Amino acid sequence: MKSLVYNSHGCTAYNSSGEIVYRVDNYDKKCSSQVYLMDIQGNVLFAIQRKKLQVFGCWDGYKWDFSKKQRWFRVTRKRQMIHVDLGVGEGGYKIVKTGGKLGFKIVNLDQDGALVAEIKPKQTASGVDLGNDVLTLTVEPDVDQSLIMAIIMVHGLIHRQL
Repeated sequence: MKSLVYNSHGCTAYNSSGEIVYRVDNYDKKCSSQVYLMDIQGNVLFAIQRKKLQVFGCWDGYKWDFSKKQRWFRVTRKRQMIHVDLGVGEGGYKIVKTGGKLGFKIVNLDQDGALVAEIKPKQTASGVDLGNDVLTLTVEPDVDQSLIMAIIMVHGLIHRQL
C-alpha cells in the first residue's frame, strides 16, 4: 500500500514474479474523492469516484473509456457491511472481514458466497509479517483482476489506508 512516487499516496501491485502490474497514485491528498487505477504503462483502467450525497456514501467505479462514461460498479457501506453492485442484472460481491486487522475476502453474492479473492498480510517463509502495508492477493481464475484491484482500492479508501 505504498506509492512509487515520492511524497504521494497510493499503492503498487506486483505479480508473483515481482513485476509491477497495477498502480494507484493519489497526488492530491490521502483519501481523495477521486483516484485512478493504472497499469504499468500508466494507462488508466478504472476511475474511482466518491459520491457524498448518498445517505451512507458510496464509491462508483468507471471503466476507463474516453468515448463514454459508464459506471462499472458501485461500492456501498452500511454499518459493517461493504457491498459491491456490479450493475443491472450483473450481480454483486460482498467484502467479508477475516481474522486480523488487514485480511478480508471478496465473495460472490450470486453463487452462495463463493470466494472471488482473498487479501491477507504477506509473510516471509518463516511466518513473519512484512508490515501493515504489504499484502498478498489471491484471485480465483476467470475473474477480472483489474476489477478486483479497483474494489480493493475502494476498500483502502474507505478505511483510510490509501
